[in-house]
Order: sequence, then C-alpha cells, then structure tokens
Amino acid sequence: MNSLDSLSPAVAELVRRARAAQRIADAYSQERVDELVAAAGWAILEPGRNRELAELAVADTGIGSVEDKVRKNHRKTLGLLRDLQGAKSAGVIAEDAARGLVEIARPVGVVCAVTPSTNPAATPANKIINALKGRNAVIVAPSPKGWSTAAKLIEFIHAQFDRIGAPRDLVQLLPAPVTKQATAELMRGCDLIVATGSQANVRAAATSGTPAFGVGAGNVAGIVDESADVERAAEHVLRSKTFDNATSCSSENSLVVVEAVREPLVAALEARGAVRLDAAQKARLEALMWPDGKLSPAVIGQSARVIAERAGLDDVAARDPRILVVDEDGFGPDHPYSGEKLSPVLALYTARDFDAAAAIVERIYAWQGAGHSVGLHSAHPERALQLGLTLPVSRVIVDQAHCIATGGSFDNGLPFSLSMGCGTWGGNNFSDNMNYRHYLNITRISRPIAERVPGEREILGAFFDKYGRA
Repeated sequence: MNSLDSLSPAVAELVRRARAAQRIADAYSQERVDELVAAAGWAILEPGRNRELAELAVADTGIGSVEDKVRKNHRKTLGLLRDLQGAKSAGVIAEDAARGLVEIARPVGVVCAVTPSTNPAATPANKIINALKGRNAVIVAPSPKGWSTAAKLIEFIHAQFDRIGAPRDLVQLLPAPVTKQATAELMRGCDLIVATGSQANVRAAATSGTPAFGVGAGNVAGIVDESADVERAAEHVLRSKTFDNATSCSSENSLVVVEAVREPLVAALEARGAVRLDAAQKARLEALMWPDGKLSPAVIGQSARVIAERAGLDDVAARDPRILVVDEDGFGPDHPYSGEKLSPVLALYTARDFDAAAAIVERIYAWQGAGHSVGLHSAHPERALQLGLTLPVSRVIVDQAHCIATGGSFDNGLPFSLSMGCGTWGGNNFSDNMNYRHYLNITRISRPIAERVPGEREILGAFFDKYGRA
C-alpha cells in the first residue's frame, strides 16, 4: 500500500475514501461482486444513458461519431459482461488436486485508470467494470477533454450503486481541472495503474513507482495478398477505417497490397467511397496533418470530408469521401504517412508478393507500432501463422474489420477490451487484451503431494544420444 504523505490533500482524500470502500468490497461474495459488475455495466448500456454519453463525448472532445460511439459503448460493454459472466474472481478460483495447488483471487487494491479523449465513456467503463470484478476500488484520471463524459458516466454508476446499496467511493473521478501533476500524484498513491492513451501517459505510469499496465503505440498495417477476396477486403477496411472516424488505435493506418490485386482492390475501395489523392493533394494534406512534425488535432477523429475541407481540397470534399488514400513507399519521420494518423487517412503501399508485403510491414513497425497487431486478407491460412512467427505483433487479425476485431468481437475469440498490450516490442509488460485477471492478485496454497524425482536419462536422454555425456 503506497503512502499518501507526498500527495496533495485533495488527491490523498480520494485515495483514502477509495481504500475505505475497497475494504468493504474485499468481503464481498462472488454473487455480490457480480451485482457490482452488472450495475456498472447497466449504467452505460441503458440506451438513453448510452446516447447521452456518446453525444456528450463528441460535443466536448470534437472527436468521432455519435452513432459509432453509441455502438462502441454498447458492444464493448455487452461483450465484456459476456466475458465476465461466470468467471470466478472472489475466493477460491481454481483447484488442482494432482499438483496440490489451490488458487485464491485477491484484490489489487485501488486502481488508477488513466483514460483517453478518444473513448471517454467506453474505456473508463471497461476499466471500471474489470476493476470491480476483482473487488477493487478505481479512480479515473481522464483526459481533460474527456472529463465531463467520465463524470457523467460515474454519476450514472453511482445511481446504480445506490439501487444495490454499494459504496459510491468504489468508483471515483479525479476532479477538474485535470492536470499532469494531479494525475502523477494519483498514480503514486494507488496500488495499480492501467494507462491507455498517449505514450506520454504510458511512460509516466511506467516511471511512477507504482505497478502499471500501459499500452503501446498504434499504427496498424494490413496486408491484402494476391489470393484475397478484394471486395470483402475492401469492405472490411472501409468499415474499420471509418468507424468512429478512425479514432481507434486498431484502425488501419497503412494497407500493403500485393501488386497483382492492387488495381482491383483500389477500384473496390473507390466504389465504397475512398478517394485517392494525387501528389499535389497529398502534399497539401501533409501540411495540414503535420504542420510542426506532430500530428495536428485538426484531423484527429474528424471525417474525411472535414479533413479535405481543412486542407483546402475543396474538389475532394465535394465528393463526400469516406476515406482519403495516399500512395506511399517510404518509412520514418521523413514519411509521416507511414505513422499513426488517428483519422480516416490511409497510406497505400504496393508489394511484389506476400513476402515483400510482410517486409514492408516490418519496416513500418520499425518506425512505429511494433507489438500491436497486423491485418491479413488472404485465402492462405498458413500465411497468418507466418506473420505470427516473424512479425513483432501480438495479434494477427485474419479477414476481419480490424478495429472492431482487435479488441474482441462477438465473431472472434479475443477478450473484449479497449486496452491492447503490445508486449516488449511495444514497451509493455503484457501482450494480451487487458482483462479482469490483470486486476487480480492470486494467492496460491501448496500442499505436499507424492514425490516423483525423474531420472537423469528421462530428462537428458535425447541430448546425450545426440551430443554424448562429455
């Protein structure tokens, strides 16, 4: 348990109240825990509240699409509740008589949940629900732009807690105005940090002195090989790249297409509302997107039409594009389109064959995005395995709308999450989709079992046969 002596009175009081509430939850049965989870889930799932949160999020952050946020709030929360249904997270959760082991779930304590402006309702809800599943208290540290949405969400959660007689202080919010100093203090005062958003926040969490889970940078690339169903691939890419105006870290930023299907794929994209820019238009868009070498807020989470207007591409805007596509062949800081764009702007690379496509993705990730995931559209199942064995990625998403599939979906087996670990490739200490088990301490009871000591030959026989006993 971290000391509160170095914290400001306001932050220290939040943590004290959270600790008091968590001590109450520590005694909850699994049934009571699951009531907490249901209450927090229903707080955002109820259609009227869901829409209010989505509208508030777009109004206050200026990012994304109301209708897509309504869908995201619903699907991600419902999917998470599905994943948690029946999962044991209180008391004894596993027994292995043969090994003499018993596992007991214990809370981590008070969780500091750092959340981004791109998902100011769905991400806090996901972290809150997972934390509650482990009988923890949680204090949300939202981005300043996302504060009002997070506040409204927690207001809804508190109302549901009142219905079931649960302590409100299990879920709290860092007061406005949210500052880097207050967030840093909260990180130091809590027992676990789960940080999603900017890499600056992730690095601050990692160096806070408190155990932390942080996510790596996005910059997803997708591959379309010569065997792909190009119509289906284009549909998946457009669905992924336009969802919530591409605010997701899982939305494709680059598409690497094998030369043999480049033209039919481009035609399929254009038939669905993609607009390819020529060299002059690409340069004008680049000036808008990276005016000082950093991605501009003027494009983050905006529609393709708005971005075209702001870039002075009136003829493009008049076509009401769904996404903007630019040809690219370079990588790194001198080729900003090779990086994350957080907008419906897609870089298009051409490869002579599948192996060359994989090499291009590797070069993209050497610049940005290592550890996250890669998309594959192919009729060759062995190619997914090849990518999983060779690329620095934690997920290979096959024949799916990438941004919807990566964080779990009803038609794949990944856990529902809005925080995707990127492994050591992305500077993270985990490589799976963050889930309730990351919010648990597990105590193990070990009892004696019948001793079985293997013989030397049993363990080393194959080695001795091949190399001798020297």
